[in-house]
Amino acid sequence: MGKTVFIAEKPSVARQFAAALKLKTQNHNGYMESENTIITWCVGHLVTMSYPDAYDEKYKKWSFATLPFLPEKYLYEVISSAKEQFNIVSKLLNREDVDTIYVCTDSGREGEYIYRLVEMQADVKGKVRKRVWIDSQTDEEIIRGIKEAKDLSEYDSLSDAAYLRAMEDYLMGINFSRALALKYSQSIKNFLNDDKVTIAVGRVMTCVLGMVVSREREIRNFVKTPFYKVIASIALDDNKDAVSFPAEFKAVKGSDYFESPLLYSEKGFKKKEDAENMINILPREVTLKSKDKKKELKNPPFLYNLTDLQEECSKLFKISPDKTLEAIQTLYERKLVTYPRTDARVLSSAVAKEIYKNINGLKNYPLVKDLADEILSNGSYKNIDKTKYVNDKAITDHYAVIPTGQGIEALASLHETIQKVYEIIVRRFLSIFYPPSEYEKVSVCVKAGNESFFANFKVLTNEGYLKATTYSFSKKKDLSSNISSDDDASDKEKDNDEIKVDAEFLKLFDSLNKGDTLYSQKYDIKEGETSPPKRYTSGTLMKAMENAGQQIDDNEDLRALLKGSGIGTPATRSGILEKLCLKGYLNNNAKTQVITPKLLGEMIYDVVDNSIRPLLDPRLTASWEKGLNQVAEGTTSYDEYREKLYDYVARRTELVRGLNNQNALYAKYNEASKYYKSTKKSTSKNSNKKTG
Repeated sequence: MGKTVFIAEKPSVARQFAAALKLKTQNHNGYMESENTIITWCVGHLVTMSYPDAYDEKYKKWSFATLPFLPEKYLYEVISSAKEQFNIVSKLLNREDVDTIYVCTDSGREGEYIYRLVEMQADVKGKVRKRVWIDSQTDEEIIRGIKEAKDLSEYDSLSDAAYLRAMEDYLMGINFSRALALKYSQSIKNFLNDDKVTIAVGRVMTCVLGMVVSREREIRNFVKTPFYKVIASIALDDNKDAVSFPAEFKAVKGSDYFESPLLYSEKGFKKKEDAENMINILPREVTLKSKDKKKELKNPPFLYNLTDLQEECSKLFKISPDKTLEAIQTLYERKLVTYPRTDARVLSSAVAKEIYKNINGLKNYPLVKDLADEILSNGSYKNIDKTKYVNDKAITDHYAVIPTGQGIEALASLHETIQKVYEIIVRRFLSIFYPPSEYEKVSVCVKAGNESFFANFKVLTNEGYLKATTYSFSKKKDLSSNISSDDDASDKEKDNDEIKVDAEFLKLFDSLNKGDTLYSQKYDIKEGETSPPKRYTSGTLMKAMENAGQQIDDNEDLRALLKGSGIGTPATRSGILEKLCLKGYLNNNAKTQVITPKLLGEMIYDVVDNSIRPLLDPRLTASWEKGLNQVAEGTTSYDEYREKLYDYVARRTELVRGLNNQNALYAKYNEASKYYKSTKKSTSKNSNKKTG
């Protein structure tokens, strides 16, 4: 019997496997070895696709004569900085005494690609290959993954999708970047008087750029509209010291202003004088038209996926998505949480059966020890598989990010922010084992003459899951401020009109009946104005990328087709944003995490908008991602997808070749530059210089 090789994605993971297997190994350069086992590792990617000039020297010079570049067979090469480790791994995989290889790279498309490239470049043949697929790096999960490892061939469709994704990015990047650079780079250089600027476009990168620039221009072009609300201070008796509450005018049916052109909306007037005219004729005595009292339940939110965590950490800690991913990756490698690069927000049924182990481990985490004890003692975890938080159909590769209940002794040595990230993961996890929070809501309508005034009150009567959600680092005392519910997305909007009060205040309404006389102490005019859309933060941009497939208002069939498809993957989205910032196209404010375009980014946007416009459309990018998922699932063939890709790249490259709109774009550059204080513009002579 020959030796077994375990190949991980990085050294730290390799050490986890060695520890889980309880191997007595000797350390060597780039690997560990015991009597029957070898454990080695990649260092991320060891192999990459070769640049076009590796195919032929003619591709060194950028020219339309060599475009489109669509090779039949691809060339690959070892990354120069990784040559030593590649040579070590290659020799190990091909050793005569090795008969079995366990692939232990990250359990996802990118991890699959990392290993497949190594195997291909090392020309490994005649070995048994097993794929280890795990959700955490705990010893138990590693052992389970090894025991249940499937033949590598069962992941061939995933491998096909990985190769096609890389091919797609490669072909679009090379062909479109070269074509647009040949056509437009000189005009951009002339405008900015900067010979160093480059045009770089890509399937995902350019789409994200388009989202940010489009949002910025929408904000610029937004015209604020003022409006005037009328607010009544309603008291329960005719006493100047009586307790009062605010009620807001709405022009409902029966109002003198119902559907009036004087109104901006049912809530407000276009002109202040019209609001004043109404106030002047309103009576002081008013009538209670209706009182509605009801209970409301809010369930705990779904568990975190990577995108939700990135959005939450951007909001709470003002850290970028890539920093959030680094934090969760650290927690994962320290056995504290499960696999981070997931798009699922639920648990699998298999995990649900053993979930008490995770909870039990959290008894060692002082911040939530009491919560864990309570959950275990009342047995609320036992029926979790019958809830919406467990759904095998909603999981592709991995379930949601949750604490393992292990590794807590390592937490104190980690950075403070990483500790906080762990806490929010833990609290979100524990919240699903608690009942809904309960609210008592009172809705009141008061009639003043023909006009109606409305007020909504809300009080928390049973904290329910909110008991688990008060962060140790939070300065807010309001439990509900820490966490939101997924029950009803519209609640966020409705809550804006709700007044949070205490139970004593609500008791004041118990004695009131329909038809009772109340008193308006005063009528006030509150000026407001319409608001432009908000700029993306790093967190909300990640969320928008995740939901790109749903940003379709005019085509229900297409929206259904792209359900669940976003721009990029949980593993790649933060890197895309980082790349756009490094290219000088976008700016990410380190303090606020607000994303804004730079002038060069707007100019690239205009170039693409006037040449390969579909690259800016999230729907196109989402549809490509949907196609890759279908390849991974085996419902679309490798050849079918490749043919579609080649046709698209070829057609679009040819269209760019035929364009002659460089001078027209100069006006667009000029318009964009107005919004940037320091613009290195060229002279008029240079600006009008013809470009090829």
